[in-house]
Amino acid sequence: MTYVPPNVWIWDKENGGTFASTNRPIAGPTHEKPLPVGKHPFQLYSLGTPNGVKVTIMLEELLALGHEGAEYDAWLINISKGDQFGSGFVEVNPNSKIPAMVDRSGPEPLRIFESGSMLVYLAEKFGEFLPKDLAGRTETLNWLFWQMGSAPFLGGGFGHFYAYAPEKIEYAINRYAMEAKRQLDVLDRELANRPFIAGDSYTIADMAIWPWYGQLALGRLYSAGEFLGVSIYKNVQRWAQAIDARPAVQRGRMVNRLSGEPSSQLHERHDASDFDTKTQDKIGG
Repeated sequence: MTYVPPNVWIWDKENGGTFASTNRPIAGPTHEKPLPVGKHPFQLYSLGTPNGVKVTIMLEELLALGHEGAEYDAWLINISKGDQFGSGFVEVNPNSKIPAMVDRSGPEPLRIFESGSMLVYLAEKFGEFLPKDLAGRTETLNWLFWQMGSAPFLGGGFGHFYAYAPEKIEYAINRYAMEAKRQLDVLDRELANRPFIAGDSYTIADMAIWPWYGQLALGRLYSAGEFLGVSIYKNVQRWAQAIDARPAVQRGRMVNRLSGEPSSQLHERHDASDFDTKTQDKIGG
């Protein structure tokens, strides 16, 4: 049956699919729930999705460089249970999307939301992973904002219709598969001439793009690697594997993660030793 849109759309039923129980057309909190606060300067409220992983990678990279001020508590926000609509979370991010973070190192707590904003904030605060020269900074921000604008077509478009929608719609899958492959080709062409996406140095642009497109190239997103033919993007493959080998990236992928091998899941992170002692294979549950 062909769907005929009404003159005015009305929210009168769940739309089906993986996130049907939490999707809604209004903002604001659904319940009272204050956020926990730990001992470290940064309080991160997140989930180990590609957007969440961007920030935990950045924090782990900063700690690896010796920036003690980047210590953080990572609290789990389970979006399938609606944690993002708790009153405390909405106070930090009115848009109810992970990740969200509070910098409590100053005289007053400072909220930061949107993963791209968080990467820029941390880069500027600690003077790392964002070139200081105008050309390098601009190229890095070009690619950071490319990711912020492009990934919704990969996640909300392709990923939704390929993996999460209640039925397979050929037109929708074909439309977004075409765009996902075009984006991979954009990256592949750029990476033919440089080791990292913004040039010779590893930057926040790589940290933003890799959790989406690097992991897609490595076959970790939506079980779609074969379908999208990701192996043909040789330069993306080289770049993705190089970043995947970084210890800070490996740690960042574990934080707030709810899927995969139990040894790769660290539901909350409050100390560097948690990676060795508090993964799900160690504590169970």
